[in-house]
Amino acid sequence: MKILILCTGNSCRSQMAHGFLQSFDKNIRVHSAGTFPASGINSTAVKIMAEAGIDISGHQPKNVDRYINDRWDYVITVCDDANETCPVFTGNVKHRLHMGYEDPSLMTGTEEFILSEFRRIRDKIKNDFFKLYNEKIKPEING
Repeated sequence: MKILILCTGNSCRSQMAHGFLQSFDKNIRVHSAGTFPASGINSTAVKIMAEAGIDISGHQPKNVDRYINDRWDYVITVCDDANETCPVFTGNVKHRLHMGYEDPSLMTGTEEFILSEFRRIRDKIKNDFFKLYNEKIKPEING
């Protein structure tokens, strides 16, 4: 099972989804990428994922172009349609899904507020991807 998670910068939401999905099943191959990858992973995303017991500190943003010729069981976009244009992946894909999330790195306000928004979005990503894993991915693996 190969899964690609896409967003614009590949520094925050897609990295969180990547970390969670990989933690649910070490046997699936999870990758994440962006159309305009950031220079590094978002430090607040690393911090709040560590709070959840997931280490994404070694992840690096990657350009989606490196994966365009690969076969994928799932390609999942995680951009918020209201604010951004999600990448369109033209490669060989069995299932395409969109699961949109606000970009917590764009939040403004106090540090406490920003952290609470990162945690809220992290928890939503975790819950949504756990449901996806249990309802679609795991049954397909066990087929």
